[in-house]
Amino acid sequence: MKNILLLNTFLLGSFLSQAQLSPAITSWLQNDTETGSYYVVGNSTAIDNGILYNCQKVEYSDNFVYVHTKGIPAYPTGPFQDGNPSQASDQDAIYRIPLFPEANTGTPISTNPGNIGVFINGVSLFDYRDGVAWNPATNAICGGPGNPPCPGGPMAMMDWNRDAIPAEREGFDCSKAHPAMGNYHHHQNPSAFKLDLNVVSDVCNLYDADGLYAIDSTVHSPLIGFAYDGFPIYGAYGFRNSDGTGGIVRIKSGYQLRDITERTEYADGTNVEDGPDVGGQFFLGYFREDYEFVGASDEDVLDVHNGRFCVTPEYPDGTYAYFATVDEFWNSSYPYVVGPTFYGEAENRQVNSVTEVTSIYDVGTSVNSIKLGDNAITVFPNPSSDLVAIQLNHLVTEDLSIALIGTDGKVVAQKTLKKGTTIAYFDTQTLYAGTYIIKVQGKEFLKSQKLVLTK
Repeated sequence: MKNILLLNTFLLGSFLSQAQLSPAITSWLQNDTETGSYYVVGNSTAIDNGILYNCQKVEYSDNFVYVHTKGIPAYPTGPFQDGNPSQASDQDAIYRIPLFPEANTGTPISTNPGNIGVFINGVSLFDYRDGVAWNPATNAICGGPGNPPCPGGPMAMMDWNRDAIPAEREGFDCSKAHPAMGNYHHHQNPSAFKLDLNVVSDVCNLYDADGLYAIDSTVHSPLIGFAYDGFPIYGAYGFRNSDGTGGIVRIKSGYQLRDITERTEYADGTNVEDGPDVGGQFFLGYFREDYEFVGASDEDVLDVHNGRFCVTPEYPDGTYAYFATVDEFWNSSYPYVVGPTFYGEAENRQVNSVTEVTSIYDVGTSVNSIKLGDNAITVFPNPSSDLVAIQLNHLVTEDLSIALIGTDGKVVAQKTLKKGTTIAYFDTQTLYAGTYIIKVQGKEFLKSQKLVLTK
């Protein structure tokens, strides 16, 4: 009896310990068996890349969580149709994220070229820039592939720095990302182009993929990553009011484009070396400095860092959080995720090894149930004749079973929707016309929807 009591006490203690762990420990998508895939130009069939996707191990100490990742998503990557020769490659990275991030009470730390955060699938987050800028000495673009180097090198800030989101759109894949020397990364909201209300790229028509999550305007967006200052990053929607009230709304950027035709000074009046006049190739919004911060008293408008202190589902007592901002058409909205400065104390979070005693977070024994709105599943086209897509309108945090069931109750087809993806397909060309049921099931999740096949 004593041994049973001790065992029960241990199990209860383990359960309470797991239940009380920080979201910075429990939110990462883990996988140590399956590999990712990629497209090449001219081939619309994804090729296995042999690299494990999502995160491979999560361990934590009293003050830090260590995330081991190859930097590869579960969704297919590529192709990159702007001549980028890279493919997403194994980064073999370890990120050390603070469990107790601190606000910066001094001079704000600017975001930098390269990694400024990491998404929960282990994929890198970059800021707005792409390493290209305006060189006033030559009155021409500098930096980046095919251009002369900028004065001071690729890490140097110039007076006018190009915004990667509009300038490199042709080079983003369906998931709105691309690699830099193999380091696959998002600069922006990691939801596929084809899911936006206004689709601004046709790459998904040729090389179909999805993204980390799908925007759902009816529920609070999921926690999708952490910035290099340790504060969480959410998707595009949240509570209207910072105390968790007011319903669900789109969380808005506090920046807007300036009303200028010449680039001679910054929004604050600082005189700088002239950039190119606004127009043609150098449209308004081509450079980051074309924006100004205007803010608003509304609580659903973010601060200068693109964040706010607020209640979220994972932080019921409140936290500072960044949001991946989009406009009313769900197109990415500057400054996109974090920046141009951090709210907290930021530093390079990549380390070569773990040098302190840690505990391993066992995702297999945790309960990380999916909480979706009433419109969680979209089946299209419906009715259908040959190919059916099943879209999960949120973040998939566990592998889901998707079954296509006939009127006799028999399963006629089955798929697995991988965590970190949002869409699955059924080829129904060989099935008879009639009514079917699509059942999507996880550990604590079950949704069904009717499908009509016509022939």
